[in-house]
Amino acid sequence: MADHRAADPHFSALPLIAILRGVTPDESVAIGHTLVDAGFRVIEIPLNSPDPLESIRRLATACGDRARVGAGTVLTTEQVRDVAAAGGTLIVSPNANPEVIRATKAAGLWSAPGVATPTEGFAALEAGADMLKLFPAEQLGPRIVKAWRAVFPRAVPLVPVGGILHDDMATFVAAGASGFGLGSALYTSGMTAADVRQTAAAFVAAWERCRPARRSADSAR
Repeated sequence: MADHRAADPHFSALPLIAILRGVTPDESVAIGHTLVDAGFRVIEIPLNSPDPLESIRRLATACGDRARVGAGTVLTTEQVRDVAAAGGTLIVSPNANPEVIRATKAAGLWSAPGVATPTEGFAALEAGADMLKLFPAEQLGPRIVKAWRAVFPRAVPLVPVGGILHDDMATFVAAGASGFGLGSALYTSGMTAADVRQTAAAFVAAWERCRPARRSADSAR
Protein backbone atom coordinates (compact mmCIF):
# COMPACT_ATOMS: atom_id res chain seq x y z
CA MET A 1 0.00 0.00 0.00
CA ALA A 2 1.47 3.35 -1.07
CA ASP A 3 1.40 6.33 1.24
CA HIS A 4 2.60 9.76 0.23
CA ARG A 5 2.29 11.68 3.49
CA ALA A 6 5.15 14.11 4.05
CA ALA A 7 7.84 13.32 6.60
CA ASP A 8 8.16 15.75 9.50
CA PRO A 9 11.68 17.26 9.52
CA HIS A 10 11.59 17.69 13.30
CA PHE A 11 10.76 14.03 13.93
CA SER A 12 13.18 12.91 11.22
CA ALA A 13 16.04 14.79 12.88
CA LEU A 14 15.65 12.74 16.08
CA PRO A 15 12.54 10.54 16.30
CA LEU A 16 12.22 10.73 20.07
CA ILE A 17 9.26 12.60 21.56
CA ALA A 18 9.96 14.14 24.96
CA ILE A 19 6.85 13.89 27.17
CA LEU A 20 6.98 16.48 29.96
CA ARG A 21 4.05 15.38 32.10
CA GLY A 22 3.84 17.54 35.21
CA VAL A 23 6.13 20.34 34.04
CA THR A 24 5.16 23.85 35.15
CA PRO A 25 5.34 27.03 33.06
CA ASP A 26 8.24 28.40 35.10
CA GLU A 27 10.25 25.22 34.45
CA SER A 28 9.26 24.62 30.85
CA VAL A 29 11.63 26.91 28.98
CA ALA A 30 14.82 25.84 30.78
CA ILE A 31 13.93 22.18 30.36
CA GLY A 32 12.93 22.74 26.75
CA HIS A 33 16.23 24.42 25.93
CA THR A 34 18.06 21.52 27.59
CA LEU A 35 16.20 19.00 25.45
CA VAL A 36 16.79 20.93 22.24
CA ASP A 37 20.48 21.30 23.05
CA ALA A 38 20.62 17.51 23.51
CA GLY A 39 19.11 17.01 20.05
CA PHE A 40 15.39 16.58 20.77
CA ARG A 41 13.13 18.21 18.22
CA VAL A 42 9.66 17.10 19.36
CA ILE A 43 8.32 18.09 22.79
CA GLU A 44 4.91 17.19 24.21
CA ILE A 45 3.31 18.74 27.28
CA PRO A 46 0.30 16.66 28.40
CA LEU A 47 -2.82 18.66 29.15
CA ASN A 48 -3.07 17.14 32.63
CA SER A 49 0.05 19.08 33.62
CA PRO A 50 -0.17 22.31 35.67
CA ASP A 51 -1.28 25.20 33.40
CA PRO A 52 -0.23 23.30 30.26
CA LEU A 53 -1.30 25.92 27.72
CA GLU A 54 0.93 28.51 29.33
CA SER A 55 3.84 26.06 29.25
CA ILE A 56 3.16 25.37 25.58
CA ARG A 57 2.93 29.10 24.85
CA ARG A 58 6.25 29.83 26.54
CA LEU A 59 8.03 26.84 25.08
CA ALA A 60 6.73 27.44 21.55
CA THR A 61 7.93 31.04 21.78
CA ALA A 62 11.35 30.02 23.08
CA CYS A 63 12.01 26.89 21.01
CA GLY A 64 9.40 26.78 18.25
CA ASP A 65 11.91 27.67 15.56
CA ARG A 66 14.02 24.62 16.42
CA ALA A 67 11.47 22.08 17.67
CA ARG A 68 7.88 21.00 17.26
CA VAL A 69 6.09 21.81 20.53
CA GLY A 70 2.59 20.68 21.37
CA ALA A 71 0.22 18.89 23.68
CA GLY A 72 -0.50 15.36 24.83
CA THR A 73 -3.61 13.79 26.36
CA VAL A 74 -5.73 15.79 23.91
CA LEU A 75 -9.28 14.42 23.95
CA THR A 76 -11.55 17.05 22.38
CA THR A 77 -11.69 19.36 19.39
CA GLU A 78 -11.92 22.31 21.77
CA GLN A 79 -8.56 21.34 23.25
CA VAL A 80 -7.08 21.21 19.74
CA ARG A 81 -8.18 24.80 19.18
CA ASP A 82 -6.75 25.85 22.55
CA VAL A 83 -3.37 24.28 21.77
CA ALA A 84 -3.27 25.94 18.35
CA ALA A 85 -4.08 29.31 19.93
CA ALA A 86 -1.18 28.80 22.36
CA GLY A 87 1.23 28.25 19.47
CA GLY A 88 1.43 24.45 19.65
CA THR A 89 1.94 22.48 16.45
CA LEU A 90 1.60 18.90 17.74
CA ILE A 91 -1.47 17.03 19.00
CA VAL A 92 -0.94 13.69 20.77
CA SER A 93 -3.80 11.64 22.19
CA PRO A 94 -4.12 8.37 24.10
CA ASN A 95 -6.91 7.35 21.71
CA ALA A 96 -7.86 7.71 18.05
CA ASN A 97 -10.84 10.05 17.86
CA PRO A 98 -11.47 10.86 14.16
CA GLU A 99 -13.01 14.23 15.06
CA VAL A 100 -9.89 15.23 16.99
CA ILE A 101 -7.63 14.07 14.15
CA ARG A 102 -9.62 16.01 11.54
CA ALA A 103 -9.68 19.12 13.74
CA THR A 104 -5.91 18.80 14.18
CA LYS A 105 -5.28 18.68 10.45
CA ALA A 106 -7.78 21.47 9.77
CA ALA A 107 -5.75 23.65 12.16
CA GLY A 108 -2.53 22.77 10.32
CA LEU A 109 -1.08 20.79 13.23
CA TRP A 110 0.74 17.43 13.37
CA SER A 111 -1.48 14.53 14.44
CA ALA A 112 -0.25 11.61 16.58
CA PRO A 113 -3.23 9.60 17.90
CA GLY A 114 -2.90 6.60 20.16
CA VAL A 115 -3.85 3.23 18.67
CA ALA A 116 -3.79 -0.33 19.97
CA THR A 117 -5.15 -2.32 17.01
CA PRO A 118 -4.63 -2.26 13.23
CA THR A 119 -8.29 -1.35 12.81
CA GLU A 120 -7.76 1.77 14.92
CA GLY A 121 -4.54 2.52 13.08
CA PHE A 122 -6.03 2.42 9.61
CA ALA A 123 -9.06 4.44 10.73
CA ALA A 124 -6.71 7.05 12.19
CA LEU A 125 -4.76 7.27 8.93
CA GLU A 126 -7.98 7.64 6.96
CA ALA A 127 -8.92 10.57 9.23
CA GLY A 128 -5.56 12.20 8.46
CA ALA A 129 -3.13 11.11 11.19
CA ASP A 130 0.54 11.81 10.48
CA MET A 131 1.95 9.12 12.75
CA LEU A 132 0.61 6.33 14.94
CA LYS A 133 1.34 6.31 18.65
CA LEU A 134 1.41 2.60 19.62
CA PHE A 135 0.03 2.74 23.14
CA PRO A 136 0.68 1.21 25.56
CA ALA A 137 3.98 -0.16 24.29
CA GLU A 138 4.25 -2.59 27.21
CA GLN A 139 1.06 -4.30 26.05
CA LEU A 140 1.89 -4.37 22.35
CA GLY A 141 5.56 -5.34 22.37
CA PRO A 142 8.04 -5.79 19.49
CA ARG A 143 6.29 -8.82 17.99
CA ILE A 144 3.12 -6.81 17.47
CA VAL A 145 5.10 -3.91 16.00
CA LYS A 146 6.67 -6.32 13.50
CA ALA A 147 3.25 -7.61 12.47
CA TRP A 148 1.95 -4.05 12.06
CA ARG A 149 4.95 -2.99 10.00
CA ALA A 150 4.15 -5.72 7.50
CA VAL A 151 0.79 -4.16 6.66
CA PHE A 152 1.13 -0.41 7.31
CA PRO A 153 2.71 1.84 4.67
CA ARG A 154 6.42 2.30 5.12
CA ALA A 155 6.04 6.08 5.23
CA VAL A 156 3.79 5.90 8.30
CA PRO A 157 5.81 6.34 11.52
CA LEU A 158 5.00 3.70 14.14
CA VAL A 159 5.95 5.15 17.52
CA PRO A 160 5.74 2.98 20.68
CA VAL A 161 4.91 4.96 23.82
CA GLY A 162 4.61 3.79 27.41
CA GLY A 163 7.35 2.46 29.67
CA ILE A 164 10.14 2.69 27.06
CA LEU A 165 13.62 2.22 28.55
CA HIS A 166 17.07 2.38 26.95
CA ASP A 167 17.38 -1.39 26.68
CA ASP A 168 13.99 -1.74 24.95
CA MET A 169 14.75 0.45 21.99
CA ALA A 170 16.87 -1.75 19.73
CA THR A 171 14.42 -4.65 19.84
CA PHE A 172 11.50 -2.37 18.95
CA VAL A 173 13.51 -0.72 16.16
CA ALA A 174 14.50 -4.06 14.67
CA ALA A 175 10.79 -4.92 14.61
CA GLY A 176 9.99 -1.75 12.67
CA ALA A 177 9.45 1.04 15.19
CA SER A 178 10.21 4.47 13.73
CA GLY A 179 10.93 6.21 17.03
CA PHE A 180 9.61 6.51 20.58
CA GLY A 181 7.65 8.64 22.97
CA LEU A 182 9.62 8.96 26.21
CA GLY A 183 7.84 9.65 29.47
CA SER A 184 8.88 9.10 33.07
CA ALA A 185 12.27 7.58 32.19
CA LEU A 186 13.15 10.91 30.58
CA TYR A 187 11.27 13.37 32.78
CA THR A 188 9.23 13.28 35.96
CA SER A 189 7.70 16.20 37.83
CA GLY A 190 10.29 18.00 39.94
CA MET A 191 13.33 17.18 37.83
CA THR A 192 15.65 20.09 37.11
CA ALA A 193 17.13 21.04 33.77
CA ALA A 194 20.40 19.51 34.94
CA ASP A 195 18.62 16.23 35.69
CA VAL A 196 17.02 16.26 32.24
CA ARG A 197 20.36 16.95 30.60
CA GLN A 198 21.58 13.59 31.88
CA THR A 199 18.49 11.56 30.97
CA ALA A 200 18.22 13.20 27.55
CA ALA A 201 21.86 12.45 26.73
CA ALA A 202 21.35 8.83 27.78
CA PHE A 203 18.37 8.40 25.47
CA VAL A 204 20.12 10.06 22.54
CA ALA A 205 23.05 7.70 23.06
CA ALA A 206 20.66 4.73 23.25
CA TRP A 207 19.08 5.81 19.95
CA GLU A 208 22.51 5.98 18.33
CA ARG A 209 23.20 2.45 19.54
CA CYS A 210 20.12 1.38 17.59
CA ARG A 211 21.86 2.16 14.30
CA PRO A 212 22.53 -1.54 13.43
CA ALA A 213 18.91 -2.40 14.24
CA ARG A 214 17.72 0.46 12.03
CA ARG A 215 19.81 -0.80 9.13
CA SER A 216 18.49 -4.32 9.66
CA ALA A 217 14.89 -3.12 9.75
CA ASP A 218 15.36 -1.03 6.59
CA SER A 219 16.87 -3.95 4.68
CA ALA A 220 13.97 -6.20 5.67
CA ARG A 221 11.34 -3.89 4.17
